[in-house]
Amino acid sequence: MGVQNIFVNLPVKNLEKTMEFFSKLGFEFNPQFTNESATCMVIGKSLYAMLLVEDYFKSFTKKDIPDTTKSAEAIIALSVESREEVDELTEKALTAGAKPTSEPQDHGFMYSRSFADLDGHLWEVFFMDNV
Repeated sequence: MGVQNIFVNLPVKNLEKTMEFFSKLGFEFNPQFTNESATCMVIGKSLYAMLLVEDYFKSFTKKDIPDTTKSAEAIIALSVESREEVDELTEKALTAGAKPTSEPQDHGFMYSRSFADLDGHLWEVFFMDNV
C-alpha cells in the first residue's frame, strides 16, 4: 500500500496546557508544525499526533467535536517495550493530570493501563510479548 506515516488529529481546548502535559510524559514536538493553533507531537518513528485547538480542528470537518466526558471518539493505543514502561508512562500521565479510565489489565502475555488526557482523549499503554 505504501503508507509511510500516521498522523492522528485530536482537538484540544488549550494547546499550551496540552503541550505541557505531553512534555511531562516525555514527548517532543516538531517546531516546523507548531504555531498558536496546532502542534505536531512526535510519538515515535513515523507516528504523530496533530494537536489542534478546537476552532482550527473544526475547519477540517463539518461534524461536531464529541463531548469526551460523555462519548469516546477513539482509543489511541501505544505499544511500549516492557511492563515497567507501561507503569512509568501511565504514572507520569496521572501525575501530570490525566484520569485513570480502567483498572490495569494483566493477561499474562499482555499488560495494559489506560488514562484520559486533559481533553478526555483515551490512551492505552500496553506491552505484549512477541510484538
